Amino acid sequence: MKNFQNLDLWREAHALTLSIYSATSNFPDSERFGVTSQIRRAAASIPTNIAEGCGRHTETEFARFIDISMGSAKETEYLLILAKDLRYLIIEDFDPLMQQTLSIQRMGAGLLRKIRVQ
Repeated sequence: MKNFQNLDLWREAHALTLSIYSATSNFPDSERFGVTSQIRRAAASIPTNIAEGCGRHTETEFARFIDISMGSAKETEYLLILAKDLRYLIIEDFDPLMQQTLSIQRMGAGLLRKIRVQ
């Protein structure tokens, strides 16, 4: 079993989740069960699946959970765009969150390549 807290990917995903929780705290109350909830769950799903994958016993299972986390990263990417287009996020808040999300996607793709080559 791997210690997920030692993975740069997990640390970046956790930081993104914290940033998203902070950024969404000012979303309209009417979105509490809509976009706010969806984007928070999508972002939190990234480090959650990385952590779960670290608890698995084979590299194949680990890769599967990293792959699932990358799906959540894509979901987060879309929800950030939606929040910006709905004007819930200003560009100064959107840009760093999007850069973090894209960085996590690149890191995850790299980790998947490394796992699958072994």
